[in-house]
Amino acid sequence: LGGTLRLAVPRDGSLEQVATGALFDTLTELAPDGTLRGELAIAWQGSPDARQWSFRLEQGVRFHDGTILKPRHVVSALRAADLPGLVRAEVAGASRIALELDVGNPDLPLLLADPAFAIALVPGEGLAQGIGTGAYRLDRIEAERHFRASRVAEHYKAGRAGWADRIEIIVIPDAAVRAEALRDGFVDIAALPRRGGLIGRGEFLYHPSAEDMALAARPGVGIPRSVSTRAPLDDGRIAERWWLV
Repeated sequence: LGGTLRLAVPRDGSLEQVATGALFDTLTELAPDGTLRGELAIAWQGSPDARQWSFRLEQGVRFHDGTILKPRHVVSALRAADLPGLVRAEVAGASRIALELDVGNPDLPLLLADPAFAIALVPGEGLAQGIGTGAYRLDRIEAERHFRASRVAEHYKAGRAGWADRIEIIVIPDAAVRAEALRDGFVDIAALPRRGGLIGRGEFLYHPSAEDMALAARPGVGIPRSVSTRAPLDDGRIAERWWLV
């Protein structure tokens, strides 16, 4: 749908949370309604004791530098991420990886949706240098201040995620100033506490409600029918799930 989606957040790690969700993918992800679905993995299967796992990967995925995602990249990233209980991670075919745990864990696919297990081309390089496969490519980042990224053309999730041309995140520590930025049209969405200084001062959209506000948006912002109940920033996926009308 185009445009630049601008988000004002406090200095509480929200910038890093949303930026990670924009730049990087995980093997699985939590949908807004709380259901688990595949992202870089399109299928998985565990052994009866939940110790042995096989994940089949999406084909044709590229990192932002053009490198094609291979099972070895996923294995390397998961080894570096210190996955709890991981005994073995190895390539199991052209599009498969195999994981072995020391103790059975039936919740492993859910655990792998955590941003801590995002897949980077070179693990451990952080947001500024890290190269991911997310729907947005980094343009600029200033730690705890500002982030800007552009949508990746012909992304493997095109038509399912990444509706804005660009995403911009601005850190504004004071809630009253964030509310003012939204009122004056400098941002499209603001993370605000209850009664964030907007009620009765214009037409705005509120999540989850005006009485229990976590996010406020200007008219013309498209909010998904379901928004994660686990975190107001939609589990860090707000960049690829919200849009401008």
